[in-house]
Amino acid sequence: MQTSRARLFKEYKEVQREKSADPDIQLICDDSNIFKWTALVKGPSETPYEGGVFQLAFAIPEQYPLLPPQVRFLTKIFHPNVHFKTGEICLDILKNAWSPAWTLQSVCRAIIALMAHPEPDSPLNCDSGNLLRSGDARGYQSMARMYTRLAAMPKKN
Repeated sequence: MQTSRARLFKEYKEVQREKSADPDIQLICDDSNIFKWTALVKGPSETPYEGGVFQLAFAIPEQYPLLPPQVRFLTKIFHPNVHFKTGEICLDILKNAWSPAWTLQSVCRAIIALMAHPEPDSPLNCDSGNLLRSGDARGYQSMARMYTRLAAMPKKN
């Protein structure tokens, strides 16, 4: 557990030092628990998520970095690799392809890449996956854009 605390503290210091280095990701450590983080990620450009800001929750195991963090979307998102109700993310690096070389920041980058390049063949959201698998990219993009507007964009008064 001491190793994981030291690693997380090192990542925390890097995030503080490089806040402006990656404007698409804002990582925030819980003030009272270094094993709980949240992230705000911007939807990638030229995708239905563009203009949206999505909140992620990180639960970091005490065996980190030997085990991957549990990450889920708190913001609703229509995406084949994200469970619509729970926000669970189907991404190999969060499961069997994890390596201690990954950081919380690089996990966020991988999630942004997944947002831009969905994998409809391993869906957690079957409706979204079926639209893409059947060739209805327009239907998928329309639904994804609608949910981005509803859940991930600041409300205009």
